[in-house]
Amino acid sequence: MADRLDIFQEYRQRMNKRIEAIDHLGIKRFYNLDTNAYKDGALSGKTKELLGLVASMVLRCNECIDYHILQCVEAGYTDEELFDAFNVALVVGGSIVIPHFRHAVESVDLIRARSAAPK
Repeated sequence: MADRLDIFQEYRQRMNKRIEAIDHLGIKRFYNLDTNAYKDGALSGKTKELLGLVASMVLRCNECIDYHILQCVEAGYTDEELFDAFNVALVVGGSIVIPHFRHAVESVDLIRARSAAPK
């Protein structure tokens, strides 16, 4: 059974293909800029994903939160490290971030349940 993260990932993949088909130079440049921002540089790509996660929580974008949590888990962050980052987002963003904090915790739980489920 698909969970909300499966639905999000399928939607994101489908719509990215659709947007790619638009073939607009400015859009392509923005997507390229976004992709390159998370590559290793003075900061590691792993660190940049965590920064993206905190920024997404403060900006209150649940789709962005899910994307960055998936990337952070793939990069090897532990729950404790993620929860520490969530705390930074709460401190920076204030109580308005709490609903997105709940969403983020649920997302981590869903991802961890996937890895614990028998294949």
